[in-house]
Order: sequence, then C-alpha cells, then structure tokens
Amino acid sequence: MDIQTLTVWIRTRYHHLKDRRDRGATSTELALITGALLVGAGLLVVAVRSKLLEKIGIINGG
Repeated sequence: MDIQTLTVWIRTRYHHLKDRRDRGATSTELALITGALLVGAGLLVVAVRSKLLEKIGIINGG
C-alpha cells in the first residue's frame, strides 16, 4: 500500500465529508463517508507499520 496515495484519498474523503455536512446531508450519508474514512485510516496505519517494520528489518539485518 502506498502511504502517499492513502493520505491523498483520506484528505479527499475528509473534504467530501465537510462539504456534505455543510450542504445538509442525511446522517446515513455522513455515516457512510465516516466509515470509509475509518477504513482508510486503518489501512494507513497498516501501511505505516509495515514500512516501519521493513526499515527496522533492514537496520537489524545490516
């Protein structure tokens, strides 16, 4: 997973959420966007964690 791509996707979804909230979207629509944001954030955590473990492995492996 590409960290930069996930970050851009999360930013886009966040701006979409703010825009929809300002326009008076239903709570169901907002919940779906928020759920997508949470999934994206989870994927970002996994991507960062795997990248860090890869770097630690390189440092420890010499």
